[in-house]
Amino acid sequence: MMTEIKPEPHDPGNPSGLFFSLLEDCLAHNTFINLVLGKYHGAEPGLDRVFVRRLTLKEGESLSFLYRYQTRDVTKNLPIAAGIASIRDMFAASFNNLHLQTLTEDIQLSINKKGKCTLQQGKAAGRSVSPQEHDREKKRFLDLATPFLKELGVTSAQQQLIPAMSRKWKQINKFIEVLDHAIGASELKEKERVRVVDFGSGKGYLTFAMEEYLRAGLGLKPQVTGVELREDLVSLCSKAARKLNLDGLSFMQGDIRSFPPESIDIMIALHACDMATDYAIHLGIRSGAAIIMCAPCCHKQIRPQMQIPTLLHPMLKHGIHLGQEAEMVTDSLRGLLLEASGYETQIFEFVSLEHTSKNKMILGVKGSGSGKQAELLAQIREIKEFYKIREHCLETLLQADGLGQVKPAKDAP
Repeated sequence: MMTEIKPEPHDPGNPSGLFFSLLEDCLAHNTFINLVLGKYHGAEPGLDRVFVRRLTLKEGESLSFLYRYQTRDVTKNLPIAAGIASIRDMFAASFNNLHLQTLTEDIQLSINKKGKCTLQQGKAAGRSVSPQEHDREKKRFLDLATPFLKELGVTSAQQQLIPAMSRKWKQINKFIEVLDHAIGASELKEKERVRVVDFGSGKGYLTFAMEEYLRAGLGLKPQVTGVELREDLVSLCSKAARKLNLDGLSFMQGDIRSFPPESIDIMIALHACDMATDYAIHLGIRSGAAIIMCAPCCHKQIRPQMQIPTLLHPMLKHGIHLGQEAEMVTDSLRGLLLEASGYETQIFEFVSLEHTSKNKMILGVKGSGSGKQAELLAQIREIKEFYKIREHCLETLLQADGLGQVKPAKDAP
């Protein structure tokens, strides 16, 4: 919504020319947020609106067009100049309204029923973001010139992002952003040497990224280990680490259950299947990890146990809803068990579903303990009783370690 919109007085004879001048100006000065083409009257069946945003591709800065149809979306990317020309053509032929949002203004160009073209400008309502904050939103924690990105095929020999890897690049940066915030909230900000283990490291994208950020970004002395079952991937990543002379990075073949207990500062387990996530969280807690980061998948243990209360039968009679409920219950119990073990815990969307279908993150940052362990354990019991759940893997593992047991006083004989 715009506030105090008044017709643009400067050039009433050419509102279209002024609009595109403003569009070019905001793109040139990095104040462009988005643009929407509306009130479609063309011949394309089902087309409703077109959304335009800015995008950085291998070829350079581009405008990304999302064509919103009644039953589907279609995306098309064009260089900036060609994109502006396309907007001009579409407005002249098929759309009666353009709505441009910049950091400071909302601008509308419209054609009424009589064919008259008008321009309206107003201060941006509800957007208090400053140019500096806008720049921070675009901050990347890693640079495309970082050598490991070329070695792993994320960038080309010219250090340009390979288009097919754009989603992976976004995931890498989001992961490092989450890690950066977690480190800032943990005891690790006071440490120089940091031990990191990444279970299920795969092709090593995030493992290499962690080593790079901790060493080059934060000036720490990390010892990062990627643990992976597939021997060919262990060999691939080890070769790349040696080639780049990364002494603080190593890879080994194995999994969570076979990994020897040792002190760990940061424990990572992304997409550990079913109970492997529970074993990973348990290992992190036992190892005294300051940060535990998991992206769970394949929730199989809880669903067969769940007995749906009568009230919920109409909702959960559909398999997809029952699966989502089982996933929510499983991860909620994991979060509560982490809290009961002394971790400040968050469960949130890691990256947008458009980039990966496995997008949930469980993040635990070790604290001094909330002092509410008894209350948290009671909540866990109530949830299990409500769904008639007999066993949760992580709870069983932690109970074997003494979770919930009354500990003797320090001065007891």
